[in-house]
Amino acid sequence: MKIRTATMDDLNEIANVEAECFPAAEAATKEEFAGRIRYYGNHFWIMLEEDKLIAFVDGFVTDEADLTDEMYEKAAMHNEDGAWQMIFGVNTLPDYRKHGYAGQLIQCAIKDAREQGRKGLVLTCKEKLIKYYAKFSFVDEGVSDKSTHGNAVWHQMRLTF
Repeated sequence: MKIRTATMDDLNEIANVEAECFPAAEAATKEEFAGRIRYYGNHFWIMLEEDKLIAFVDGFVTDEADLTDEMYEKAAMHNEDGAWQMIFGVNTLPDYRKHGYAGQLIQCAIKDAREQGRKGLVLTCKEKLIKYYAKFSFVDEGVSDKSTHGNAVWHQMRLTF
């Protein structure tokens, strides 16, 4: 498996993986991913098996302490000098799940954020995934009052260095 950051050449595959991993109401669009890669491709970790994209983790950097729905849609809010690494998506194709691939990508995001001097990382997840992210030292801060993305209930989780 190879891990690297995303480029525009990966756009179609990224959009296809997202569509397989999330319901339509929660999935980012190809256009949103184009903006994400343009503004913060260096915070968009992808995993390839040979030449096939099988998983990715992405999110921008900000001084805002909490993840909001607006952040998903406005990649231009990225601030390379920000304090917090946000995680917007953790995606693994169904046939590749339960092999630790997403965990490897999360570890890359954590390592990069630590090396870049961030305060930590923030993500939101559904209740069933709280224990999963806790394995990486994320702490559940409860149901988010700033994110109802896709009309779902999201827990905000934070890993502070």
